[in-house]
Amino acid sequence: MKFFVTLFVTLVSHFIMAQTEMNVMSYNIRLGSAKDGANNWETRKEKLVALLDYYEADFIGLQEVQKFQLDYITTHLTNYKVIGLPREEGEFAEYSCILYHEKRYTVEEQHTLWLSETPEKMSKGWDAACHRIVTYGRFKDKKDKKQYWIANTHLDHQGLEAREKSAELLVKLANELNHQQAIPFVLTGDFNAAPEEKTITLLKANLWDTYEKAIKKPYGPKGTWNAFHFQEKITNRIDYIFYSKVNDLQVQKIAIIDDFYDFKYPSDHLPVLVTFKKEKS
Repeated sequence: MKFFVTLFVTLVSHFIMAQTEMNVMSYNIRLGSAKDGANNWETRKEKLVALLDYYEADFIGLQEVQKFQLDYITTHLTNYKVIGLPREEGEFAEYSCILYHEKRYTVEEQHTLWLSETPEKMSKGWDAACHRIVTYGRFKDKKDKKQYWIANTHLDHQGLEAREKSAELLVKLANELNHQQAIPFVLTGDFNAAPEEKTITLLKANLWDTYEKAIKKPYGPKGTWNAFHFQEKITNRIDYIFYSKVNDLQVQKIAIIDDFYDFKYPSDHLPVLVTFKKEKS
């Protein structure tokens, strides 16, 4: 009898743990059409997918994803589905898509907006060098039925005004979604801006930076952009995960993952992985 009681308590404990944690990753995987020599997509794609598969986040916000890369990833990550549109037309157009673990979550709605003066249509904003987008969806946990807004973006690498105006649009989006349905909002992305820049301070005035809110000390290097320079210290943090200033989520821990193979990184960015503790019902 004692054995069965112990087994029951163990199973319940595991069930509660599954209910109370949510893992979110942000990862710029480096576009596959780039001529990167020893770091080309064909060389690193298996290692990159192995990394995603090992950490098995509930949500993965990917940046610089081209269609053939997305096809490869979704073919080899069988537990995931994807939402998001390409930012422009063409064979090598990039996605800022969201992968979600289909055994744990369902997507209730999904949208892609352009970071420009005309967000509803394909357009380039302000002084941006490229079309830029935000992909977002409303997701429901299959077990506890709680819902979350998850968004993913990639801000322009050249246009300073575009980055700042995009940050304002993202804040506006977060507020509008909160009015639509007051559930936690999580934003992943490559923001191409250091923590002290106005782009980030605009976001932090309205959202929390998970790196600063983690209960445990952040794990890994401070920087996220490695430029494929394996021997150099990584200090440039331009990839972030933000979340709404609510009590529904608490950041347990955050890791900037510097896993490597053959003294090379799977991408020119490092993935950011955050473990949220969900408020109990």
